[in-house]
Amino acid sequence: MQENKNTEYKREYADDIRKTIIAFANTDGGTLYIGVNDDGSVCGIADTDDTMLRIANMLRDAIKPDVSMFADMDVRTTEEKPVVAVTVQRGTARPYYIAGKGIRPEGVYIRQGASNVPATETAILAMIRETAGDHYEDARSLEQQLSFTQAEEYFRKKDIPFDEQQKRTLKLIGEDHTYTNLALLLSDQCTHTIRSAVFDGTTRSDFKDRKEFTGSLLKQLEDAFEYIDRFNHTRSEIRGLDRIDKRDYPTEAIREALLNAVVHREYAFSSSTMINIFSNRMELITAGGPVRGITKDDILLGISVPRNRSLADVFYRLHLTEAHGIGLPRIRECYSDSPVQPKIEATDNAFKITLPNKNNTVLPGIAYASLERREKEVIRLFDTQKTITRGLVQEQLGCSQTTAINTLSEMVRKGLLGRIRGGMNTAYYKK
Repeated sequence: MQENKNTEYKREYADDIRKTIIAFANTDGGTLYIGVNDDGSVCGIADTDDTMLRIANMLRDAIKPDVSMFADMDVRTTEEKPVVAVTVQRGTARPYYIAGKGIRPEGVYIRQGASNVPATETAILAMIRETAGDHYEDARSLEQQLSFTQAEEYFRKKDIPFDEQQKRTLKLIGEDHTYTNLALLLSDQCTHTIRSAVFDGTTRSDFKDRKEFTGSLLKQLEDAFEYIDRFNHTRSEIRGLDRIDKRDYPTEAIREALLNAVVHREYAFSSSTMINIFSNRMELITAGGPVRGITKDDILLGISVPRNRSLADVFYRLHLTEAHGIGLPRIRECYSDSPVQPKIEATDNAFKITLPNKNNTVLPGIAYASLERREKEVIRLFDTQKTITRGLVQEQLGCSQTTAINTLSEMVRKGLLGRIRGGMNTAYYKK
């Protein structure tokens, strides 16, 4: 057993193993064995859990961009001794570098033989051009035996042609006359999936149902929407002589969130799009953070730079999407009357949208939908305030002092608010 381009041995955990992981991710991948001497003899690891925890922390904190998606750890028994093996794939966001060092030769490493060496500026520029150049959807598909039964049916329903010329126009067929990855995404053989799980409660401890959707992305989109609709319950509220039906989640919000997850996903990653449905919320998690140069705040303002421009164009032609950048603002509009707002979270390699269940009991024993109009407005003040005063309520609701006092007193009586007495400066907090 000798070290080589794809194999490295370390007797124990040390900070410089980050150089090896970076070099593997920037080159052709490899496996790092901790608990093995340089000569290949096995010495083992005394505490494998502690070693794996330190490696996990290092992957998260010491290497940029996030390389954890391309690194896997496991404990192997060799010569009856435990060894920690860290298997690293060639990453898609090269160059990887030491956090704090930056994209400079002293921070970027590549593998040469059995050694980790600083990358030259030329090599670093080549990695940047390689990873920032061709988009996944434009590249030639490794699978060329593709069929489009499901896509053809979808285009037929929309009364839009889907012949050979249309496939070229939509960029399913490249200039070299071969199918692109976009064609793979729309084909019956699409290797990417959407997975959904339903939980009976607010945590993952009480599993209820699950489903995986395969085939063309167009078919997956339809199937996933129908599946979610099964768990989007309708609750009724009586107001005088009228019966008002309200669904847990606004249909428009589900539609926009699902389209966003499919269109803006990073398909260079093999992980599935995840839909988790809890009693109080729905989460849609997809691989691929904001496009380079765009922040989460930019997205919330409505700025949209499609990661998969050709896929977005297909959806636009099918009338599934409209102008770029209106999806997330539209979701927020669906919750304009709700005390709990949709939550947008983004990392370098993932994007998550959380839709609150509008019918879920968000207050102690009282459904939000049953509150009076002014009580709802008071509750919404706590989105930005930890405590509120009578003066603030009077100002924000545009009501009289007497109305503000009566509203707050009634909410205290119902157990919705607590009171911190302070004479003229009495404050109220949400229980």
